[in-house]
Amino acid sequence: MWTMSAGQRIGALQSLLPLDPLENRILACHALGITRIGLITQSERLLTGAEAAALAALVERRLAGEPIAYIVGRREFYGLDFAVNPAVLIPRPDTELLVELALARLPVRGRMLDMGTGSGAIAVAVAHTRPDAGVTALDVSGAALEVARANAQANRAAVRFVQSDWFGAIAAESFDLIVANPPYIADGDVHLVQGDLRFEPAGALTDHADGLSALRTIVAGAPHHLAPAGWLLMEHGYDQAAQVRALLAAGGYSEVQSWLDLAGIERVSGGRAGAAT
Repeated sequence: MWTMSAGQRIGALQSLLPLDPLENRILACHALGITRIGLITQSERLLTGAEAAALAALVERRLAGEPIAYIVGRREFYGLDFAVNPAVLIPRPDTELLVELALARLPVRGRMLDMGTGSGAIAVAVAHTRPDAGVTALDVSGAALEVARANAQANRAAVRFVQSDWFGAIAAESFDLIVANPPYIADGDVHLVQGDLRFEPAGALTDHADGLSALRTIVAGAPHHLAPAGWLLMEHGYDQAAQVRALLAAGGYSEVQSWLDLAGIERVSGGRAGAAT
């Protein structure tokens, strides 16, 4: 058990805490209820017993592997602040690529559907940037939708939320753009028991199959809900781009292609639907 005693100077915390400097700073600010500037301006102040105990508890959770985002309950995404908890995936910078691609393809006053919204990061980022758009977001998890609704409200983004198992609850609705960051890790993949993924909701990470079943469902169902020439964009695993492009081509999509994330990995693939069906 990692401990810290009262009476330590706030200015000394960076050298006393056992994590990397960024994580030390985040947890210190969270435990003490101060900003990064506060760590500097209050550097000579001594920790109280309650503050030392609170900080030590947070550090211990991180040492046990719990993600920083769950410990502090927040994560920045696309310049916005999102609440997160273990009911939703932690938004990651790579997914900002999907937001950029969506914004570039969403027509004025267009309609977008975000499938498997989780924390609402994609839908809220798009709706916040493009208030003219009609954004709908769905998720099968009621707990996830509670988080997403709160994030939309906090970021003043107009998003319609629907509880649905993929296309089940949206009937014959049509959209100009469909985006998805579905479960795409194959069952048994070693990454599921490593790092932050150990703490994130398994149902949002893996399809409990080959990693492509959710992607197949979306590719097959999207043409029934896309306007003519509407785009489908999907995030997928680092080694799945060729398989996803093959699914899109077999499904009759045009302009099928993949896009690189910040690490140079093919992270998003998509295509355009034909005539509405």
